[in-house]
Amino acid sequence: MSAAAPHPSSQATSPARAAARDRGDACPGALRLHAADDGALARIRLPGGVLSTGQARALGVAARRLGDGDLHLTSRGNVQLRGLPQGCGAELAELLDTAGLLPSREHERVRNVVASPLSGLGGAGFRDVRPWLTALDTALCASRAAKGLSGRFLFALDDGRGDMSGLGADVTVRALADGGAWLAPGSVRVAAGDAPRAALVAAEAFLEAARAHGERAWRLPELGLSGDEMARLVRHRLDAEGIGHTDHPEPAGVADGPPPGIVDGAVSVHIPLGRLSAHQWDGLTQLAGTELRLTPWRGVVLPAVGTTPGQAAEALARLGAAGLVTDPASPWLHVGACIGRPGCAKAHADVRTDAARTVEAIGDPGLPLYWSGCERRCGQPRTDHVEVVAQPGGDYRLSAAPAGPRPRTARAADPSQIPAALAAFSS
Repeated sequence: MSAAAPHPSSQATSPARAAARDRGDACPGALRLHAADDGALARIRLPGGVLSTGQARALGVAARRLGDGDLHLTSRGNVQLRGLPQGCGAELAELLDTAGLLPSREHERVRNVVASPLSGLGGAGFRDVRPWLTALDTALCASRAAKGLSGRFLFALDDGRGDMSGLGADVTVRALADGGAWLAPGSVRVAAGDAPRAALVAAEAFLEAARAHGERAWRLPELGLSGDEMARLVRHRLDAEGIGHTDHPEPAGVADGPPPGIVDGAVSVHIPLGRLSAHQWDGLTQLAGTELRLTPWRGVVLPAVGTTPGQAAEALARLGAAGLVTDPASPWLHVGACIGRPGCAKAHADVRTDAARTVEAIGDPGLPLYWSGCERRCGQPRTDHVEVVAQPGGDYRLSAAPAGPRPRTARAADPSQIPAALAAFSS
């Protein structure tokens, strides 16, 4: 799913969305594995989606040696390894640690940071956010309080183009044209040099609010506080930390993620359903130069491929021949899915196979689609789309998400009826 869409201003929270958690956060990580039907699952956090080629090779080794051989990209630019055997945790941790992918074992699940993947490569943004990314990750790993964040809490660093605005992050820092940075929650301007520390302070304000209200909240909307209330808490903590700030409205403008092709001199590809074979991953790594950037839209950007446009075009052609999406008009840019059967016991259908058959049958669906194997809708995007949810009886329910004032729904008795059911949403 590549399209980004506006979201409510200032990331305001709402009592109607508050959630009561009666258990601890079981979000998987690199050290806390999740038991799935196809084996254990590990989720490796990659702040900003940035990987050196050496780290990418290490992940490929881990996938082949311990997992099912594939690398699964998430909607936060992270990587999941699936099909892991029980008891492999120590070996996996050693592999990741040696590659520099575990800078702090106590913080490995809270290093959830997305960042503008084209930052520093062209003129669309106001600032290269890579220094912010490094500083924020370092501060997170040094913060005792940050260990209390859930594995779902999300930071976003936007270089000013607005591509992070539709991702629903809990804390957003966005570069401003005047050289400063906009921070939410709080909706304030801070100095660029203070931006990473201000982001951490905002997260610590969230933790403080959760403790004060006796809530076990994983994300900002679950606190049940209004945007104004949360803003006051953040501003108070900024004052306490000596971080200067002034009121500033949310910057206008929302941008999409990078399309497939050659963008700002970099090679950009989309990964169908976010799944890369070992062969495809090796191909990306071999062409990458010094680093890869994984995007929240299940894409990969290679910032430096050769020294000429011809070399970049040749690399793009090789990746297309390997099965990656290089055409910005590909229907796969508008189709996503959870893991489904057989990997998940809760799924009612093999949604990935059904999604692929639908794309083969109709091409571009015209509307973004997200296929879910059950009502949990794991990985569902926050942007406008049609959700295709498998039901216990084997049929599918289609509905617009988020639901508007006049919700539209349709049913398909089997996957072959999906194209006809979609007509209800395109009319």
